[in-house]
Amino acid sequence: MRANIPEVEGKRIVIIGGGFAGLQLATKLVKTNYQTVLLDMHNYHMFQPLLYQVATAGIEPSAISFPYRKVFQKKNNIHIRVTEVLKIDSKKKQVYTTIGEVSYDYLVIAIGTTSNYFGNEHIRMKSYPMKSISEALGLRNTILQNFENLLISDNLDDIEGMMNFVIVGAGPTGVETSGALAEMKRFVLPKDYPEIDFKKMNIYLLDAAPKVLNGMSEISSMKAKKYLEKLGVNVVLGAAVNDYDGKTVKLADGTAIRTNTLIWAAGVKGNRLDGLDSECIGRGDRFIVDQRNLIKGYSDIYALGDIALMSTEDNPRGFPQVAQVAIQQASNLADNFKRMSENKPLKPFAYKDLGSMATVGRNLAVVDLPFIKFQGFLGWVVWMTIHLKSILGVKNKLLIFINWFWNYITYDQSLRLIIKARNKPKK
Repeated sequence: MRANIPEVEGKRIVIIGGGFAGLQLATKLVKTNYQTVLLDMHNYHMFQPLLYQVATAGIEPSAISFPYRKVFQKKNNIHIRVTEVLKIDSKKKQVYTTIGEVSYDYLVIAIGTTSNYFGNEHIRMKSYPMKSISEALGLRNTILQNFENLLISDNLDDIEGMMNFVIVGAGPTGVETSGALAEMKRFVLPKDYPEIDFKKMNIYLLDAAPKVLNGMSEISSMKAKKYLEKLGVNVVLGAAVNDYDGKTVKLADGTAIRTNTLIWAAGVKGNRLDGLDSECIGRGDRFIVDQRNLIKGYSDIYALGDIALMSTEDNPRGFPQVAQVAIQQASNLADNFKRMSENKPLKPFAYKDLGSMATVGRNLAVVDLPFIKFQGFLGWVVWMTIHLKSILGVKNKLLIFINWFWNYITYDQSLRLIIKARNKPKK
């Protein structure tokens, strides 16, 4: 196989990864003289902040996914290839992929992050992460299958394991997943499984940090914890997880929690890419970049978003790994590429903090904006509005709005399907 990308006289920019940063950059380069090549393992962009709703049967995966080719219809200078990148050769200026080599004049790495298990192989093998649609669907299947299995089990130990859910990591993903599970327990599951006593279902949210939503304000952290506890979530802070064997979570203080379902949302690290100098890799397996997002030691390779570690005087540990940083860095780099073609001076990246937010459940959210902080129903409305606005495609916005509206008035998501891949029969 070969990449089969037409040669042009102008410069070629190759982008690896079509997340928030990669897609934003490619979109901004559409009306330039550059030829842009977007490489991704999937043919769609995924709105990752709502993955937890896929995992808890709130929305379907198609509602948070949008095909790249739909975005770039009738854009002749954009070429999309679905492939896995194997290696980079910076001397030959080649990207080696599963469909062949792709040459570049400028290379932009926007491959995001993966779950960080901090070296614990047992947890990596036995827990459930949520970094992709397939992982979210796998978790949804597991959650629903637990209750199907409960109906036919008479083993008390197995029943306890299936009735306990443990989420590790009290950042936005952990908080939102815990809240969604708590609402399923209160409003949805008792109607589906009247034979099960859901008073015995326990949801634990664990974190080694002293507060939930560690990156948000003190008032938002306190409110989020209060909301979670009101919903029935057992919030345990200062609790470091040492091990998990698929049945028991072991904490550093000796506490053990019986569960068949450990959801891991405790941290991320950069995805790895072979071929670049190890000296350009910094904390969290992120590429060290300057204020133009140029990777340390290279003059034509850039990194954007979660994979980029940019230290400044105000942010010595780098910018937060959130969508707004990725989008703003991509916009700045696109502008600099245009400036390069016009021989104009380049602009250093300057982050504009637009705030942060997290939802806990129905009518419950916390919002930190640069000029004001608020919680409760107003926060929930703002959270929904911002997320709906950020979804690609009118149809997807409408699908999510309908699901949210239906859930709000009926207390029922109506999407509790166990969908498993069918293996081909052996010959």
